[in-house]
Formats: sequence, structure tokens, C-alpha cells
Amino acid sequence: MSRPTVVALDTPNLGDRSYIVALDGSAVVVDPQRDIDRLVAIVEQNGWTVTHVVETHVHNDYVSGGLVLADELGAEYLVPRGHDYAFEATQVGDGTTFRSGPMAWRVLHTPGHTPHHVSYAVAIDGADAGIFTGGSMLYGSVGRPDLIGPDATEGLAHAQWRSMHKIVEEVAADADVYPTHGFGSFCSATNTVGTASTVGQQAMSNPALLVGEDVFVKELIDGLDAFPAYYAHMGPANERGAGPIDLSLPARADAAELRRRIDAGEWVVDLRSKVLFAQGHVRGTLSFPSEGNAVTYLGWLIPWGTPLTLLGDTPEQVQEFQRELVRIGIDRPEAHSTGTPADWALDLSDLRSTERTDFVGLAAAVAEDPRRIIVDARRRSEWVDGHVEGAKLVPLHEFPKRIDEIATWSKAAAHAGTDPRVWVSCGSGFRASIATSMLQRAGVPTVHVDDSFRRAERAGLPIVVDQHPETIGTAYSD
Repeated sequence: MSRPTVVALDTPNLGDRSYIVALDGSAVVVDPQRDIDRLVAIVEQNGWTVTHVVETHVHNDYVSGGLVLADELGAEYLVPRGHDYAFEATQVGDGTTFRSGPMAWRVLHTPGHTPHHVSYAVAIDGADAGIFTGGSMLYGSVGRPDLIGPDATEGLAHAQWRSMHKIVEEVAADADVYPTHGFGSFCSATNTVGTASTVGQQAMSNPALLVGEDVFVKELIDGLDAFPAYYAHMGPANERGAGPIDLSLPARADAAELRRRIDAGEWVVDLRSKVLFAQGHVRGTLSFPSEGNAVTYLGWLIPWGTPLTLLGDTPEQVQEFQRELVRIGIDRPEAHSTGTPADWALDLSDLRSTERTDFVGLAAAVAEDPRRIIVDARRRSEWVDGHVEGAKLVPLHEFPKRIDEIATWSKAAAHAGTDPRVWVSCGSGFRASIATSMLQRAGVPTVHVDDSFRRAERAGLPIVVDQHPETIGTAYSD
């Protein structure tokens, strides 16, 4: 049996894959990201004719480029039936079939990640070659069932178990599995395993297919952690249908305009590395290092609709981050500037630095005074696996609403004559960079613990395992 060529386009910072599936010159695009130029370039390079652009679900973690791509390529646009779309498209459901050259495609209704979720199986000469499972069957996991809302979570978890079994029953065991999520995406219920698999391999290894329905549902729901706040805006944007993107640089802002925007409460974001930010930055700017997963956390933390200005080393760095932003529906920053903090500050009094250390430095500070204020910016699921004794859990996504609380800890320490600085750590130093910049903007003295958490115990810090957040005297809520 001949198999189609499958080109996977990774979007690492969102943990997603889009696919181009081609055979004998005909092609189908599955779950395209917003920046469709990447897909168009591959299609044109290979001389393929795209007959269909298909969506497995109304995505919650990114804005789809499907509507624009289908229009640009003259392809039929297929979406799951059951939504109130604001555009014309072919709505498909269980049993729908279509052809693209020698490829025969059929639709399976696989609810669980969303109520109307579908998967697309492709067959050649009557034999299944692969199935595109979106947020249903992932590699060693499943798509999380709680993105629609708490009232729907349990029912969707049950549906997810049944959908997994449906795939195994209705698709050939040697068919390749191609999920959209699961490569670091918060749409995945748990960490995924591997980068390729077949239906048969998943039948023997995926937890959803190894335990009973009730056990699966309980374990799935118990293991869920927080997901990005911007997800709430993605579904409505995809039901409306997104238009073309503009990645040209926005207007350039001088030092006076940057100061005005910062003082007005707008977000002026520094994309340079966390090390450079610590060495020097403009007062009131926020660190979102573009070499990490900055787009997810910016989308999670920024009050939706807040004007945004980007600062970068180069125009290319700014434009690459604009590409990341349009994927989550932040289409146009208000302004930008490139260079160094000296270019962005009105005068030297406007420049700041961040005290930076590692876990060895933190251990020495704790040995000198155990009353240090240590804030762990990781998520709850990371915290329960082990954290520094005496630390306080404040997941990064909670910082906007808890900065005043953290500030009171600092003020109380100063009043007591102890160190008022807040020592912020995370898993690698990346999230701690964002967190310390938010605290600094609020006037809270901070120390950025820029280190891998794996080194904390080796540095001599006592690690507590499986202590639940409610025992540390500070509230936690997803």
C-alpha cells in the first residue's frame, strides 16, 4: 500500500502541529496555524494542489488560519458541525467522507477535548494509512476535557475515554496517529510520550486504553492543572473566523513615548534574554525573553486588550515575536523599539537592574537567615513533586492578582528588620524572570533565582515532596 507524504509543521511554543497530507499531487491541510505562509511555501515548492483544509475542532489554544488558507488556495474548508460559525464552510460529522486525489477520507466524531471534536482517517486503496486526531488520541495521553467549562468537564472526560476506544475499534492498528496537540501544549491533559505512533501502539500503551472508564475519568480530572487565561478568547475568535495577518513592524517609539506608555499602565515588553534584562532595563518594563515560551505566558498574564509595545535587540526579533502573537489573537502591537536600554531610557535615573543568583546563592542566604521570602512560581503539579522547604507557592499565572499579597510579605519583613527581598524561583529561571519583572514594576524588591530546580537539592536546600498548597498558609486556585 502506498502511503501519503505527511509534512508536520511544528509550532513549539504552543506545543502544536499542523499537517500537510499529499499523494499524487493532491493535498489536504489539517489544523493550520494562523501564519499560513509557512504552509503555502511548502505547497508551492512541491507543486501540490490543496483540495481541502480541515479542522478537528474549534481550537482553544490558537487562532486558526484555516479560513484564509482555504480562500487563498481555493480549497474546501471543513469544520466540525455543531457550532454557530460566522462564515461559510462545509460542516462535517461522524461518517462524512470526501476524496483528495487517491486519498479517501472519513470523519469520526471523537468528543472529549470539545463536544464537537472530530478526527480524520485517511485510506489508500481501502486500507487505513493514518488518522489525524487533533485533541483526542495523543501520544500516551489525551486532550484535556476542561476547556469548555467546569460543568462540562466530567461528561467530556467520559466522552474522551469512549472516543479513544472508538478510534481503536474503527481504524486499522497499523495506521499512523497524527495528533495536533501534545508537544508541550497546555491542551494536553498530561505529558505526552514520543513523537510518532500507530493506533495499535496506542492501544497497548495509552492510559485511556488500559484502565476502565471510571478510573480513567477520576485520574484524568484529578491530574488537571491550570491552563492559560487567553484560551477563553480563542474559541470565539475561531467561530468568527480570523482574517489575514500583518507582520510589518508597528510604529517606532522613542524614549519619551515609551515612558508615557509605561506610566499610562500599558505593557512595554522587553524580549531580550533574561540575563540582559537583569543587567539593565527601563523602569516599568516587563521581561518576556523571546528565546523561551514567552508568548504563552504573555497571553496568560496580560489583561486582554491592554496596549502592547515590544522592545528587542533587532527588528527581526520583534517581528518573530509578532508572528507568535498573531497565533493567539494579538494582531498588532501599538509600537516597538530596538536597541539597548540606553536607547529607551529618558535618562540614567530611568535604568534599573535585577539582582540575580542561583540555588547555591539562595542556599547561602537561607543559611544566613532562614526567614527569607522564597516564592516558587511553578505550577501546582510541579510543586507537589518537590519544592524548597519554607517556600510559598505563587504560580506565575497568579502573580497579577497576588502582587499586593506578596508586597505585604516584603513590607512585613522590612518592619521586622529582616530581608524584605522576595527571592523568586521556578523550574529553569525563565518564569522567574517574568515574575521578578512584575514585582519590580510594582516596587517590590526582588532577587531572580536564575537556575534549574534540579540543582536546588544539590545546593543544600531541603526539598519537601508532595506537600499540598493548602498546608503552606497561602490560598491556591486554578
